[in-house]
Amino acid sequence: MAFICNLCGKGHQFGHNVSHANNKTKRTFSPNLQTVRALVNGSHRRIRVCTRCLRTGLVKKAV
Repeated sequence: MAFICNLCGKGHQFGHNVSHANNKTKRTFSPNLQTVRALVNGSHRRIRVCTRCLRTGLVKKAV
């Protein structure tokens, strides 16, 4: 699977780079994904999670 958060489904967003002369070129915004060892369905798994999900406490970390 590509650059997508396993919990909330956040992925790439698209926009423009805008220069001082107001020239616009296409670009992508990538979510800040971290690989975390988490407790999923009673077992420890490595999942890719965005930092917003980590901050809000949606992830139960495995110790």
